[in-house]
Amino acid sequence: MEVAVGAFMAAALVALFFLAMQVSNLSAAMPADGYRLYARFANIGSLKPRAPVTMAGVRVGRVESVAFDKDTYEAVVTMRIDGAVDTIPEDTFASVFTAGLLGEQYIGLDPGGSMEFLGDGDTIAQTQSALVLEQMIGQFLFSKAQEGAE
Repeated sequence: MEVAVGAFMAAALVALFFLAMQVSNLSAAMPADGYRLYARFANIGSLKPRAPVTMAGVRVGRVESVAFDKDTYEAVVTMRIDGAVDTIPEDTFASVFTAGLLGEQYIGLDPGGSMEFLGDGDTIAQTQSALVLEQMIGQFLFSKAQEGAE
């Protein structure tokens, strides 16, 4: 009986470990054959390395690194895009979105209509920063206070 309980506990710990790896995005490897794209954002929220990069809801890459540019005071996001996705238009729009109940942040790419494509080392010029919930609530309360004062 004690051996069965011990085996059950070991299996539960292994299952919990794999679940934690899935939730934290540590189980998926970075694409090795891909290329790098850069994007600059005024605010990335809680975007972390290894976050997904999606296009049309399909993961096409991962965030490789996040850095701060002390000259422009912007966040510079380096993305590793899968090599098979090599026709991303140069006027693509990058946005920071929130997914799931845990608030995981990811990059969403909306393709433009250009016939020229982004290549290794190119920068996505058009970006939209993350929406910060606290700022939105503050703006809503401020506008309601203004309405009440009038």
